[in-house]
Amino acid sequence: MTTILKRLSIMALLLLLCIGSGVSAQDELEIEGCTVIGVGKDATVDGCVITSHTDCCSECRVHVVPAQTFPKGSMAPVHWGMVYFGKSDPRAGLPLGNYGQVIGEIPQVEKTYAYFHTGYSQMNEHQLAIGESTCSQRKELDVAFVEGITPQIMTVEQAQVFALQRCKTAKEAVILIGELMEKYGFLPSCGGSEALCIADPNEIWVMEIFSVGPEWEQGNGGSGAIWAARRVPDDHVVVISNYVRIREIQLGNPDFLVSKNYKQVAIARGWYDPKSGLPFIWQDAYAPSIREGSLSRLWFIYSSIAPSFKEWPDRKLKGSSTPMTMYRQGIEGAAFYPFSVKPDTKLSVQDVIAFQRSANEGTIYDMTADPAWLVPGRSGSFSKSPLTTPFPSFDLIRLLGINVHRPIATQGYGMVAQLRGWLPDAIGGVYWFYVDNPHVSTYVPIYAGVQEISPPYKTFDMKTFSDDSVRWCVDFVEKLMHLRWQSAVKDLKAVRDPVENGFFAGQKDIEEKALALYEKNPDEARAFLTDLTKKRMDQIIEMYRNLRTILLSKYSDDMF
Repeated sequence: MTTILKRLSIMALLLLLCIGSGVSAQDELEIEGCTVIGVGKDATVDGCVITSHTDCCSECRVHVVPAQTFPKGSMAPVHWGMVYFGKSDPRAGLPLGNYGQVIGEIPQVEKTYAYFHTGYSQMNEHQLAIGESTCSQRKELDVAFVEGITPQIMTVEQAQVFALQRCKTAKEAVILIGELMEKYGFLPSCGGSEALCIADPNEIWVMEIFSVGPEWEQGNGGSGAIWAARRVPDDHVVVISNYVRIREIQLGNPDFLVSKNYKQVAIARGWYDPKSGLPFIWQDAYAPSIREGSLSRLWFIYSSIAPSFKEWPDRKLKGSSTPMTMYRQGIEGAAFYPFSVKPDTKLSVQDVIAFQRSANEGTIYDMTADPAWLVPGRSGSFSKSPLTTPFPSFDLIRLLGINVHRPIATQGYGMVAQLRGWLPDAIGGVYWFYVDNPHVSTYVPIYAGVQEISPPYKTFDMKTFSDDSVRWCVDFVEKLMHLRWQSAVKDLKAVRDPVENGFFAGQKDIEEKALALYEKNPDEARAFLTDLTKKRMDQIIEMYRNLRTILLSKYSDDMF
């Protein structure tokens, strides 16, 4: 064994002892921590439509499921276990292409579209893209899966797959998902309701789905879900942070779609009295009170992009923070935040990425500003410890007594979908994909016409480390960064940012070349984009392999 491999092995053991499980406190306390940002075409700098997703699901592998044809009368399987959440989960480590246990089936269509499959699948070949965020609901509506007993079979991740296989537009996807949920029953895989930000190159729809409780039976005439959808204005930005966003519903307005029972369930359960004279508020009828972890993300993004919209709460850090100024203030409630806002300045893909990477810098939610990180210097003054990190382990938080604040994203995977109708779908749709923590990871552009994914992006078993898995390589770098986070994050950016910035800087030239090929032969353009994407993915994993050697060499002197 080489010296560097010996050092890596020793360091891995020491990290386990010093850092613990490596699971951040945010993951421990709020495992379904998914943030969605959707940007209408008149609110972006280039006229594209954007939807996005930061996901804490551990099934981060991405692969292309090609378009397929089926004989008339075929049936499509419905799965349980597309996403998994822990090392003890028996679904973890399923072979690529095994989507879990088959718990039902629905009629298959004769032709499906190609799409990119992950735990929550996100984009197809026609630039239809979906961001997902698990939300909460009243406990009376909860449904738990019990094999052979639970009649509901349609999880949101399975419905997303069917929509990507069968639909080209956001509105078509809303209608199909609604029909599937009503007929086959919404089965929550994360224990709550779901919100989707469904986009195409022309528009965005937010769709919110509640289950109807364990009493429902398929075929009894009742709807297996309660759902509502609202179109996002083209010049607006919408944010979903694990809490439903729709409030009043305007029947007859083409910008709204709802299930027939959207109000009746609330009336039947005594959650809304139509004789009260009060308006029916969807959010209040079916969701419990908003939690601070959801509200803080709404505040951070909306107040950042639209400071002139209204007088937002002031949660910026002022001078030296203390335990009493960190996080100790009232919560204004969900009704304070509009469904969407018009940004003061138009946003780019890079702006959305910056939000996904944010750790609430400069606000009372910035965990690195906690005074527990301060250490005395030789002159008697205090300074921030070089170990200060926005992603401390749960054990370290308990040791230091740090207040826990939910950032935009933590571990998992995610994306920003850039959708452009003026280009052929194969080139117009760009799926900016990351794995693990976006603060550390690199976003790689995957074009809608890509037909194959590099093996390291299709490889991940959370139970066993693999040097051939990009998720493990990024995670290894993050763990090493905790040796001297304040310095190591600079080393990361020095290596990562030029590569990622190069992807953006070269986008115009790449797409001009791809378009010239497409006009002659679309298959040649797809092959060009596929080869380019695989090379970029290989470049990224090699970069993280090299970076961990750099970090280990620089910051392990006092460990031996």
